Amino acid sequence: MAIEKSIMKSRAKHGLVYRLRARLVADNLPATLCAAALMGLFGALATVVFRELLGWTQMLLGGEEVPRGMVSLARGLDPWQRFLLPAAGGAVAGLVLQMAARWLPKRGAADYMEAISIGRGVIGLRQTLARSLSSIFSIGSGASIGREGPMVQLAAMFSSLTGRFLLLPPRHLRLLVACGATAGITSAYNAPIAGALFISEIVFGVISSATLVPLVVSSVVANIVTRQILHYDAVFHMPHFEFVSGWEVINYLGLGVTAGLVAPQFLRFLDLSRATFLRLPFPLWLRMALGGLVVGALSVVNPQVWGNGYSVVNSMLHTQWAWQAVAAILLMKIVATGASVGSGAVGGVFTPTLFVGAALGALYASGLQALLPAGDVSAISSYAVVGMGALLAATTYAPLMSTLMIFEMTLSYEVMLPLMLASITGYVIAHRIRPESVYAKSLANNERAQRAVWKVAAKTDVER
Repeated sequence: MAIEKSIMKSRAKHGLVYRLRARLVADNLPATLCAAALMGLFGALATVVFRELLGWTQMLLGGEEVPRGMVSLARGLDPWQRFLLPAAGGAVAGLVLQMAARWLPKRGAADYMEAISIGRGVIGLRQTLARSLSSIFSIGSGASIGREGPMVQLAAMFSSLTGRFLLLPPRHLRLLVACGATAGITSAYNAPIAGALFISEIVFGVISSATLVPLVVSSVVANIVTRQILHYDAVFHMPHFEFVSGWEVINYLGLGVTAGLVAPQFLRFLDLSRATFLRLPFPLWLRMALGGLVVGALSVVNPQVWGNGYSVVNSMLHTQWAWQAVAAILLMKIVATGASVGSGAVGGVFTPTLFVGAALGALYASGLQALLPAGDVSAISSYAVVGMGALLAATTYAPLMSTLMIFEMTLSYEVMLPLMLASITGYVIAHRIRPESVYAKSLANNERAQRAVWKVAAKTDVER
């Protein structure tokens, strides 16, 4: 406390900083909204930096002048290169994490959700930069994980640094970090309403005006920066949604039931993958290399398992796929995601979940078209869109956020009724089967994994 007082005295000379802190601590709404807007700007710029670094990595690996996506990069490589590159990237990414655990002091939470929900809002600068660098090597070499995790973590870290500079108390610092995380999610998916609800519904666990209003402001600013100023395109290009008749609601109810049954098994597979890799008597870098080998082996058969799956989902939404092709890529993508996540690669599971949901919806629609008369079933792409929302709700246990995210992506009112029905149904069934959502479980897994990394680093230092 004495140190903080002395620091505040030195910063008191900067009247603007001192007044801003005083107003934030006093819960002054205009000051809070201004700070939220600033966090939206910082968060958007942080995600832009991460995107550009990933693009440069891809250009370096593929010899491209303009990054075209991980699947395009994989198709341009020889089979032996597709096999080895994910393993090499995983090994380097693992070494980065091990060196960070050994040499960098652990200050603050390693995950933004932990910092907001159970921590004091402090996110370590060096830890976050090390994990971001590791994720660039993993994602840039083909790991089957989403880039949204590191992007949100970076955005939240800058908010944490700002709040710590202002010496905000934990309650206010957590809100500032939440604003940064919201900006990161919005920048990743161009869904400002869903970005704010993601933090409210999943991280805070409650939707209240005291937290939602600043989150919305941060989200709107981030969306303006990424879409209107920097002209980043939407990650998914949604087709026109078709709704044949009111009776088709029953079909979408069945899709929700299917998603509710599949989601717990998908999460169990991810848990099993984590447990299997953690039991291996190898250092982290070797485990991550083995995870990369699994992805590489699958990519020799089908290069579409590389990366987060954006391009594959867009292809499913706009072209006709045979059900056999959808089933094959779905199974391979689940295995690749399990290998990447289980081995310890730093990345998100949000985007792979959308991939699985889209493929599940496409398979479900193919089955309906084979069983029902022609004209009674909408286009496969319509079921793929609803499947994305249904599986997202069934894994995150946030049906409102899932519904609004898909709605913001499609901007189609017709999708709302089947989407709400499928999302709620999937959520209810999945929650009965498995009480913990993907993020509640992954938070505990992240804590155990972090302790394991530090244990290995400490043991190595003793042996040396």
